[in-house]
Amino acid sequence: MDKLSLTALARQQLKLAATSSSGRSSQTVLGGHTKHLRQTMVALLAGHELAEHDSPGEATLQVLHGQLQLIAGDDHWKGSAGDLLVIPLIRHSVRAIEDVAFLLTVVK
Repeated sequence: MDKLSLTALARQQLKLAATSSSGRSSQTVLGGHTKHLRQTMVALLAGHELAEHDSPGEATLQVLHGQLQLIAGDDHWKGSAGDLLVIPLIRHSVRAIEDVAFLLTVVK
């Protein structure tokens, strides 16, 4: 069994995002493109976003640090540290209200 600290990984990705011109950073935690389950740690600096995109399958977003907004069509949800948001199966985007790190879980 492997064990890792999501808190430490979130902190690391936030530091990398701060040095990136895109204001974001991500790292696959588990799985990958050839697996059914994929978990990715994503960090976004305040004001940055993941542009509107389709979900490749059922997905959740677990906020570990900061605040974000999940936007799907006319609907939007605010997520803060400790929140788990179910991502709708329609085009959506994510905007960082403040520096944020979240664990994205996708099942294809």
